[in-house]
Amino acid sequence: MGFFGMALSYLAFSVLHFFQFILAITVCGLYGVDLHRASSEGKYSDSKWVYAEVVGGLSAFTAALYFIPFIIRFRVVLVWNVVLFALWIALFGVFGSMYIKENAEGNADIQRMKNAVWVDLVNALLWLVGSVTMLAYWLKHRERNTRFTGRARV
Repeated sequence: MGFFGMALSYLAFSVLHFFQFILAITVCGLYGVDLHRASSEGKYSDSKWVYAEVVGGLSAFTAALYFIPFIIRFRVVLVWNVVLFALWIALFGVFGSMYIKENAEGNADIQRMKNAVWVDLVNALLWLVGSVTMLAYWLKHRERNTRFTGRARV
C-alpha cells in the first residue's frame, strides 16, 4: 500500500501530532532547565514548573501514542484532547501572568521563560485544533443507521 495509500486525514493528523510532540518536548526542556538548577542547588522544586513538566510529558506521550493509526478512532481521544487543551491553557495562564509583562533587561533566563510562555500558547492552540478536527473526523466517520428502520448502516 505504501505512503500514497494512506488516507489524507491520517497524514494530516500525523503532521499535527508531530508538531504537538516536538513542542511538548520543547516545553519539557525549557522548564526542565530551572528544575535541574533547583535540584543541583538543593532548593525545592516549584510546583508550577513541575506542573509544566507533567503537562509536557503527558502531551508528548499522547502525541506519540496517536501515531498508532487505530488509536484516533476511539471517542475518548476527543475528550482527552480537550483535557490537554485545558491543561495547556492553565499553564499559559500561570506563566503568562508571571512573565509576559516582565522586562528581561538582558537576563537570558527571563527571556527563555517569556519564550516558553508563547510556546505554551502554541501548544494550547495545537491541542484545540486537534480537538476540533477530531470532533469533525468522528462526526464524519461514525457509524450511522438508516433513518426509518435503524438496521442498515449508512
